[in-house]
Amino acid sequence: MFGLGVGIDLGTSSVMIYVEGKGIVLTEPSVIACDKTEDGKMIAVGESAYRMIGRNPDSISVIRPLKDGVVSDFPMTEKMLQHYIQKICGNRIFKPHVIVCMPSSVTNLEKRTILDVVTASGAGMACLIEEPLAAAIGAGIDIHHPYGTMIVDMGGGTTDIAVITMGSIAISGSVRIAGNEFDEAIMRYVKTYKNVTIGERTAEEIKKQIGCAYVREEEVAMIAKGKNYITGMPESFEISSTEVYEAISDLLDDLLEAVRSILEVTPPELVGDIATQGIVLTGGGALLYGMDTMMQKRTGIRARMADDPLHCVVKGTGVALKNMNVLADNGYIFKSREEIIGIKD
Repeated sequence: MFGLGVGIDLGTSSVMIYVEGKGIVLTEPSVIACDKTEDGKMIAVGESAYRMIGRNPDSISVIRPLKDGVVSDFPMTEKMLQHYIQKICGNRIFKPHVIVCMPSSVTNLEKRTILDVVTASGAGMACLIEEPLAAAIGAGIDIHHPYGTMIVDMGGGTTDIAVITMGSIAISGSVRIAGNEFDEAIMRYVKTYKNVTIGERTAEEIKKQIGCAYVREEEVAMIAKGKNYITGMPESFEISSTEVYEAISDLLDDLLEAVRSILEVTPPELVGDIATQGIVLTGGGALLYGMDTMMQKRTGIRARMADDPLHCVVKGTGVALKNMNVLADNGYIFKSREEIIGIKD
């Protein structure tokens, strides 16, 4: 196949791109800033746009064009990807062929939208692969053996839970409980119990620094800044790791219930394999302190965090690019823009 091989983890929170022969070349927030007064002219994209969140004037719109793992704003996603593909590929004669990751539960219409936006952004041909399968490949799991492995891939917008065996997904589910939901829960908690409103960037920083999925033996705390909800004045406040746990505990319960529901419908032989192999955690959510401990204690199944969980999905696309025949054998086919129209709803 002509053209450069490119793998894209098109996430709600960030875009990661793998280029054949080079490795991971780009990791940027999935954010774009546009001028409202000039027909949506792009001002900034990625990290520079992310720094504008909560600080932009009325004339500039800062947008997250993906929601819950799928495209919610087609024109903005197209502009963002065009920028990245041009940055990576330059003025090559042949357009790149691109593998894009998607949540395991997307509809055929959403699949077509993702393929359409990628080919409109400059890809010659595009192919979709489920995120948990790519995560398993990127985590170094041999997915072709006839035994089951459970992957819990926690991203920004969705958490994908899948049982993988013999190169394909046997059972899967996707829930909208992920990093962004944790951030919103922290914002609500601070507003309710501290009378302070904070932005999503501050909430994310709190989550990363002291957040936990399992109560820490030694409590830690940090000072954060926001706006007093009553007076409207700036205010600093202290928040502890236990308070952050309380803020997200209901979401953790829902996440565990989703894992249990997948196990309940998994065939007995595969459940036996999972009991032996354990649960593998990937994605940025796996980095939350105590996530593996919480998963293990509440399911009774050994859980472990993959090496470099943040990049497992995009690394998996890189491995897939080197094994095109494996993709084809499992029904993953590259399609051109003309062929995409033929995908049935």
